[in-house]
Order: sequence, then structure tokens, then C-alpha cells
Amino acid sequence: MDSTFSLAGHNAIITGGTRGIGLAIAGGFLQAGATVTLCSRKQENVDQAIAELESHADKLLGVTAHVGRGEELEPLVAAATEKFGPVNVLVNNAGTNPYYGPIIDSEEWAWDKTMAVNLKAPYMLSQVVARQMTENDGGSIVNIASIAGLSAAEGQGIYSVTKAGLIMLTKVMALELGGKGVRVNCICPGVIKTRLSEALWADPEVEEAVAAQKALKRVGTTDELVGAAIYLASPASSFTTGAMLQVDGGMVI
Repeated sequence: MDSTFSLAGHNAIITGGTRGIGLAIAGGFLQAGATVTLCSRKQENVDQAIAELESHADKLLGVTAHVGRGEELEPLVAAATEKFGPVNVLVNNAGTNPYYGPIIDSEEWAWDKTMAVNLKAPYMLSQVVARQMTENDGGSIVNIASIAGLSAAEGQGIYSVTKAGLIMLTKVMALELGGKGVRVNCICPGVIKTRLSEALWADPEVEEAVAAQKALKRVGTTDELVGAAIYLASPASSFTTGAMLQVDGGMVI
């Protein structure tokens, strides 16, 4: 079973990989034997993540890139390829949620920014990486969606729309790329303790209310997403594509 879940010989790009869920997945991938290129918009975030993962420095590359800007994606993939060889795992994790409130009161800038990072970036980066994968031995794309994409989240309307779109992008690309050796799946986390979701857990009373909505009666941690990501990136999921894996503590049910 160790070889089934091993990522030895796998070369991964993880967007938003310098903190939260992305950083946890990066650490898990490195421990499982993968080489990892992580990226962030800010160099200081990249430097901090590299320092945290310094025990795996020989298998790790940090790149400054804004995934919402198409012109920065080809250089990101080129850097990962030059350092470690063809990319065969992509984790589209970078996300944003700059507006909280009724969608009817939202402004166009909030829609555009959230769409650019949460949906357009995975679409564009997956195109670049999938072309490389199909020219080699295939690979696995893992999109970090959200249970907010499965049911409308109050106050998070734009975010919910982008994550629903990401789930459908997962299914479409899985259908189109399956015959070319590329699997595409997504993870739908519930409320996880990250900076992005801080409004839902930083206040103890709010956290208690959110926890009450989950079968497990608690908010999740970033480490609890790592196993799901390793499964979807590794040979263990060789017959899994187009799937949505809920890691939500039983919130949807």
C-alpha cells in the first residue's frame, strides 16, 4: 500500500501553496516523495514557506506568480519543468473571497477579482499543464473547490458561484482528458481554519455555531485535507476522475 499512495516520481505545482491548505498539501506531498513547486503573489510569502519546508529543500521550488494573470502562468510551469522535469500533478488551490454580503449589493470589482482567481486561473493553468501532461505520461489535476459550490452560502454568493463553476470545470475537463491519461478531480472542503475563512471561526461564538452545523461538531484543520489530496494525486486513485470528494466534517448532510 505504501507504493500505491507514494508520490515518488511525481512533480507537482501547487498554487496558493505558501499558507493554509496549500502549504499543508505541499508538506504532505513532499513527505510522500514528490517534488513540489509552490507559488504565491508575494515573494515574502514564498520565502516564508520555503523556510518552513526547509528539510525538503532539495525537492522544493518557490515561484512568485499571480495566477489571476494569464501571462504569469507559462513562466510558472516552465520554472517547475526546468527544475524537476515534466509536471504531472497540479493542485489548483489559490482562492480569494474579498466580498462578504448579499450578492445584489456586490460591486463589479468583487465579481471580477473572485472569478479571476477562483475560476479563470484554474481554467488557464489547467490548460497549460494538461497539454504538457498529454504529451508525456498523463497526470492528475486536483481542484480545491468548496461545499459552498454545492449549496448556496449566505453572504458568500460570488464565492459560491465561482466554486460551483470550478466543480463543473472539473467534470468537463475530466470528460475531455480522460482518454489522454489525465485525471481531474476536486476536493470540497467545509469550514477549515485558514485565514480565508477566519470570519467563520476566529470568534468563539461564531465557531461554535458553525461547528454545530457539522456532524463531527467541529471546524476542520488544514492537515485534514492532505490525505484527500495525496489520494487524488497518487496511483491510489487511478480509476477516479470527475469526482467531488467532500471533506467537510459532515456539514452538507
